Amino acid sequence: MSKLNGKVAVVTGATGGIGFEVAKRLGEDGYTVILNGIEDEVGAQKVNDLTSIGITAEYWGFDVTNEDAVTSNITKIGEKFGKIDVVVNNAGGLGGRSRFEEMTTEFYRFVMALNLDSTFFVSRAAIPFLKKGENPSIINYTSIAGWNAGGPGAGIYGTSKAGVHALTRALAKDLAEYGIRVNAVSPGTIDTPFHAQIKASKPEVFASWKNNILLDRLGQPEEVASVVSFLASDNASFLTAETIQITGGQGLGI
Repeated sequence: MSKLNGKVAVVTGATGGIGFEVAKRLGEDGYTVILNGIEDEVGAQKVNDLTSIGITAEYWGFDVTNEDAVTSNITKIGEKFGKIDVVVNNAGGLGGRSRFEEMTTEFYRFVMALNLDSTFFVSRAAIPFLKKGENPSIINYTSIAGWNAGGPGAGIYGTSKAGVHALTRALAKDLAEYGIRVNAVSPGTIDTPFHAQIKASKPEVFASWKNNILLDRLGQPEEVASVVSFLASDNASFLTAETIQITGGQGLGI
C-alpha cells in the first residue's frame, strides 16, 4: 500500500453540473481529486480539462447505487493513496416524476437508491480511509426538497433527501470520536442541466422559480462549490452535523 503526498478528495457524480465545479474547486484548493461517474468518455474529458489547468485528477467509473462496485472502488482508491481526506457525496438526482398513487415500487427504490443508498454505500466504504486522513470530512447533498417535500411528482425525491439530512447527523454522531466531520449542503434552484427538461418544456415554470428567490436569480454551480470548499477546509474545523442552505432565500417570500 503506497501513500502519496497531498490531500485526496473523492467526488461522486463529478462529470458535470455542480459535481464538476466542486471537483475543480477542490483541485484548486490543492487536493488530488477523484472524479466518479458512469460516463467514461465524459469522465476522461473532464480529467483532461482539470489536468490542463494544473489540477491532479483521476476518473473512476462506477455506479454509486451498486454496493459491490462502490465498496471495491472506494477501497482501491483508499489503498492507492493510503487515505482519503474528503468525500463529497454529490451523486444523486430526481430520477423522474411520479405521484404516489401511480408510483411503482421499482421507481421508489430507484430514487431512494440514487440519493440515500449511494450516500450510505460511499460513506461506509470510505470510513476506514478517512480515519487516516487530514482534517477528514464527509460532505453530503440534501436539498430544499428535503424540507418542503418537493414539487408535484417529486415527493419521493424529497423523502430521499430528508433521509440524507438525517443520515448526515447520524454519521456525524457516529464518527466524531475519530475526528471525522460530517456536514451537508442543501442547494436550492441551481442553474444546471438538472433542470434542463423543465426549462425546455415549461419555460414559464422555470422562470417563475426566480420570483420565489429573495436574491432574484438562480444559483450557480460555483456558489455551491465554494461552500463545499469551506466545509472541507480547516476554517470549518468546528462544524459537524450541520446542513447549509444554499438557496438565495428561496421560499421565504418577499
